[in-house]
Amino acid sequence: MVDWGDQCNTFSFQGARMTPLAPPQVTDHGGGVWSIKVPIPDNPLGHTLVHLLDTGRGPVLIDTGWDDPQSWDTLVAGLAALGIAAADVHGVVITHHHPDHHGLSGRVREVSGAWIAMHAADTEVVVRTRSREPGVWFDYMSEKLATAGAPEEHIAPLRAARASGRMRTLPGLRAAVPDREIVPGELLPLAGRALRAIWTPGHTPGHVCLHLEEAHPGNLPGNGRLFSGDHLLPGISPHIGLYEDPEDERVTDPLGDYLDSLERVGRLRPAEVLPAHQHPFTDAPARVRELLTHHEERLAGLWELLAEPLTPWGLAERMEWNRPWGQIPYGSRHIAVSEAEAHLRWLVKQGRAEAVPDTDPVTYRAV
Repeated sequence: MVDWGDQCNTFSFQGARMTPLAPPQVTDHGGGVWSIKVPIPDNPLGHTLVHLLDTGRGPVLIDTGWDDPQSWDTLVAGLAALGIAAADVHGVVITHHHPDHHGLSGRVREVSGAWIAMHAADTEVVVRTRSREPGVWFDYMSEKLATAGAPEEHIAPLRAARASGRMRTLPGLRAAVPDREIVPGELLPLAGRALRAIWTPGHTPGHVCLHLEEAHPGNLPGNGRLFSGDHLLPGISPHIGLYEDPEDERVTDPLGDYLDSLERVGRLRPAEVLPAHQHPFTDAPARVRELLTHHEERLAGLWELLAEPLTPWGLAERMEWNRPWGQIPYGSRHIAVSEAEAHLRWLVKQGRAEAVPDTDPVTYRAV
């Protein structure tokens, strides 16, 4: 099982090398649904599958891809291969706010006037990120890492970036603010289509899957098709970390949210899943069971590691990733520590771990 937390390095996209634009990879999934492979620069995931849904009022995109010239050119070329101009796009439905999904939404809206829809919890993240001076994020990250037990040599580059102003190059700082809200459980108002929003928090607080409640065009058994974003992927366990307002004292439980959301999606029993990465697949309940088992095994392993009191950083160092800790890129270590904290919160909430009194930084032990 590969954990996405070891693959998504948000610090690796700057200075991406441009390569000649290849012919667009467009797949017809039948029933007025297509996908376009939009590249993510310098990232092992390779691409985002941007889905296009034909509606009675024009084409609607589900996600848009990373904000990069080559990604934009690929998206435009993919649309053109279907006889569609970017200016023809009627609307954009975003599964979650991450830049490989929401990055090009603003540009699509600029050329087409399309509306952009997102769950309110992720819109809040977008607005918060845009409205605050970028240095706030660096201060918050520095403080969080210090509290998690990160060594000073790891925190120092963040302080240096904050002092130099380099934080303005980080992705997502000027993401488009959506103008429509995706309401969980409701059908989206798309002419001639039955697309229902399923709230699936965990990977982000406002992640949604989109259930196309229409017969499968290939007559596969099951209940329609599911655009699963990053929530349910065929060979990757998505990163489950912390998305918190530095000024908000609420304690979230993203892993608990994710596990609950997985079971909810499994009960839908869609005939086919159309994810945002990798490839379409069937038997969603079986994939849900695999992911639930994966997390049960991982939590059991972390509980055993906590026989020795550890900080979140110390736990992340000992967790199993798809490469040794020393080979994990700098930015990905932030994501790994965030995932360790999410798992720790779940163990504490379940009464299987506790904070050790009077430790600074705080260490945790198994109960």
